[in-house]
Amino acid sequence: MKVTLIHPPVYINKNGLTALRPSLPLGLAYIAAVLRDDKHTIELVDALGLAPEQMVPDGDIWRLGLTPEEIIHRISPDTQAIGITSMWSYSWPIVRELIQKVKAALPNVPIVCGGEHFTAVPDLSMQQAPIDFLVLGEGEETAVALFRALELGLDHTVIPGIAFRTADGTVQKNPRRDRIKNVDEIPWPAWEYFDIEAYSSNRLVSGIYYGKTVPILATRGCPYQCTYCSSPNMWTTRWYAREPKDVLDEIESYVKRYGAANFPFQDLTAILKRDWVVEFCSEVERRKLDITWQLPAGTRSEIIDEEVASLLVRSGCKSLNFAPESGSERTRKHMKKMLTDEKLFRAVHASVKAGLNIGAFFVLAYPTDEKEDMQATVRLAARLGRAGVDDVSAGFFFPLPSTEITRQLEKEGKVQYTDAFLKLPIYVHNKFLSADRKFCDAFTAKELTRWKYKVVAAFYLNKFARRPWRVFRILWNFVRGKESSKMDSFLQETLRKFRLRKRPTSSVPRPKAAGHRVEQVPVGKS
Repeated sequence: MKVTLIHPPVYINKNGLTALRPSLPLGLAYIAAVLRDDKHTIELVDALGLAPEQMVPDGDIWRLGLTPEEIIHRISPDTQAIGITSMWSYSWPIVRELIQKVKAALPNVPIVCGGEHFTAVPDLSMQQAPIDFLVLGEGEETAVALFRALELGLDHTVIPGIAFRTADGTVQKNPRRDRIKNVDEIPWPAWEYFDIEAYSSNRLVSGIYYGKTVPILATRGCPYQCTYCSSPNMWTTRWYAREPKDVLDEIESYVKRYGAANFPFQDLTAILKRDWVVEFCSEVERRKLDITWQLPAGTRSEIIDEEVASLLVRSGCKSLNFAPESGSERTRKHMKKMLTDEKLFRAVHASVKAGLNIGAFFVLAYPTDEKEDMQATVRLAARLGRAGVDDVSAGFFFPLPSTEITRQLEKEGKVQYTDAFLKLPIYVHNKFLSADRKFCDAFTAKELTRWKYKVVAAFYLNKFARRPWRVFRILWNFVRGKESSKMDSFLQETLRKFRLRKRPTSSVPRPKAAGHRVEQVPVGKS
């Protein structure tokens, strides 16, 4: 069966004070791999990889990547099914428009959608767009079963883990499929369908840019139940880890095939078991792999001591992030954030001593926050600055669809699933918080904005007072275009967006051939 997979364009906030950047779509690459191995003919249209410098104004934000019309032009007229991914709900307005236009152009081709957004809000997605099928939760086994049923005309109504339209137009959601326990059996992502160089050369990578980059997933899921996190709904609370040897076989194959040198781990909770981390780092040293790897999404601090931190550095780990979220124990309790200052600072001191680049994430204006909670966050930010942490990210709270805290806010009448609500994450790092984007009743938007700058100032003033030479390192890195911290990444991304905004808006050239095609040559595991 000929299947066209689509990675849609994304929103970019030109005014956001953040280093966050879109990156290679790991989930879609996994789906491409299992469908390839199931003998389907895969074509892929990657809106970002094909147009990484095309920014189109859309109100107070921008769209990055191909337009829907340019995507449709690249879909082969003889394609038999279309798969579209959406990781983030804030992209839903773009993705919805794309789905509507694809269905209008190819009305008889089934559209299958999957990813965290569709798992979080399946009913809304099916109501607002002409989607034929949704793959809910972990997608590999469900996608294989569904596309095989579509190819052979089998009964799809019994497939677990999907939602679909019945004959009378209603939406049926089947029970979720069990999680894949033996994650080592999943084929490696099919990066042969993507332009890795286009992402790397434009620094469209997660974390810090240390060279040609390919993302890695070593574990799946998270055992914790933070109230603001989408993981319990998407992955349940089961955590499964691949064998360190299998992860390194994958990394080594990318070094040889693509010349990759930088590997951001996109795991929700990569460092959870000490034995796993020690085995992984030791295996890197044994193989004498000259690589850089990092943990940009944040990780747990419990097992990081001086021995582990030293191993991380020796194995090529350069950067990791901790997520205290708040300096208030009361707020963390509301968040179900299982973290203490004692464990956090033990990990911070060990990491700084080993020479790791360390970042810290804070969520400000959580619904239960009061003055004492914000003061505690300012104090913690100052302590982290003095301790030698390199960067801090202080973003305003936003409720994600189908999370515990969002369900509570819905009961209180504070959340409605409008486009404005779904797009909240785009504005989380704006210079100022607007009244319509706050969920903390104890403060006005202006007061919360001031608290944000108090947190940031407390951190950086203490950081530079203790280590003034870091100011000159940031300036020198900016001149050279080098990144070794999140501040460097923010400055480089700001410069890139400025340059792109100065260019005239125009469409990218249309190729004679549709899509991005490669022959069905198995790569890596199968």
